[in-house]
Amino acid sequence: MYVVKNLMEELVQKYYEKIIDELDVCKCEKCKADVMALALNRLPPRYCVTEEGKMYVKLKELEIQFEIDIIAALAAAAYIVKNNMRHEERDCKNEM
Repeated sequence: MYVVKNLMEELVQKYYEKIIDELDVCKCEKCKADVMALALNRLPPRYCVTEEGKMYVKLKELEIQFEIDIIAALAAAAYIVKNNMRHEERDCKNEM
């Protein structure tokens, strides 16, 4: 059976983990999910079914503009979340 997968989700997760400390945003699970969802909405999906498709996306990831686009989307999303938190500060358990 084939599975359709949006590899952009994995890539956004990967870059989020790399740059979270520079984003200056709450690190709780709610804020993380909000940042990732907003970033994914700004980026084109990269669906694949086969290993060849997955390899194509991985090769695309090597392009500097691809990386910049993901980081820019994450930074813009972090700015929005930081300025519009959807939870009380006490819910973060000092995860900033």
